[in-house]
Amino acid sequence: MATVKNLMTTDIKTVTLQDNIYEAAVIMAEHDVGFIPVVDVNDRTQLIGVLTDRDLVVRGYAQKHSGSTSIEQVISDFLVTVSPNDSIDEAADLMAHNQVRRLPVVDNGKLVGVIALGDIAVARSEQSSDTEHAIHDISMKKQSAEQQRLM
Repeated sequence: MATVKNLMTTDIKTVTLQDNIYEAAVIMAEHDVGFIPVVDVNDRTQLIGVLTDRDLVVRGYAQKHSGSTSIEQVISDFLVTVSPNDSIDEAADLMAHNQVRRLPVVDNGKLVGVIALGDIAVARSEQSSDTEHAIHDISMKKQSAEQQRLM
């Protein structure tokens, strides 16, 4: 069974409460991400919250906050996290139950990665494809053996 550790992204960009919403938006744009963990300024592995592109729009710019507004005013501090040793199914269930597409991966209280719904979808698609190939190959070998027997 695949675990979160097998699929999570470990090269994650983070921000701290000292950053503003403009700086966070620039990081999102530069790295083509819509989710950034917010960490403690002194311990960049201590997760405080998360910031999504939706947070920036709905709680930030749509509320007429300027780019210099502290991200503390717009972050999501309701945290749903997953362990690197949890199964992919557990992570998918957490995402579905909490209506989120990304989860911070926390090990012993420390941020170690992020897993996205897209990561899970790709993994499941590859597993499905591998299964389809295996069934096809088995069927072809069986069909070939039957043809040989009939000759």
